[in-house]
Amino acid sequence: MSNNEPNHRANHADSIIYNHMIWSMGAGFIPVPIADFFAVSAIQLDMIRQLCKVYEVDFKETQGKALITSLTGSGLARLGARAVKFIPGVGTVLGGITMAVLSGASSYALGEVFKKHFETGGTFLDFDVSRLKKFYNEKFEKGKEMAREYQQKQKEKETASATTESNDSSDSIKKLVELANLKKEGIISDEEFEKMKKKIIDS
Repeated sequence: MSNNEPNHRANHADSIIYNHMIWSMGAGFIPVPIADFFAVSAIQLDMIRQLCKVYEVDFKETQGKALITSLTGSGLARLGARAVKFIPGVGTVLGGITMAVLSGASSYALGEVFKKHFETGGTFLDFDVSRLKKFYNEKFEKGKEMAREYQQKQKEKETASATTESNDSSDSIKKLVELANLKKEGIISDEEFEKMKKKIIDS
């Protein structure tokens, strides 16, 4: 094994964990509690499968599902987040945001646990849930911060995009008004007006 291989593996594992954290956040917005639970679980199982490939560990689906349940549990926070979804009007949005952060944090923490275990040569056969549960809880808190940061960045991008679109729209309207004035004053012909108007609209 080359000196760079452990670093390459760790970087690859980090990428897998981060991507699945984001996908889990997306699943957390599904407005049906049972559906989001199974969606997140499927994403987490896929993450473990991919980490097994990175660390050349024999993947066991049944054991993987059992370990996910043992580590993540069904805490009151998760159940509370799902319950909020049933509040008329605000349930889906408010609950979705909360569930998205919890789902992302859970996947991040789970990925970090398996990464740590596999890096030390561990397999499914010697996975000690009680020993790794504390590490999961620590990473879950960090995962919540990362999920919130990602959410905030997405909001900022959406706001910036909406502002740009609004500015572009205002510029186009301004140009069309100016063009109409030029036509009204006889500076440009009807044909020129139509060509220039089409160019502004297309752009």
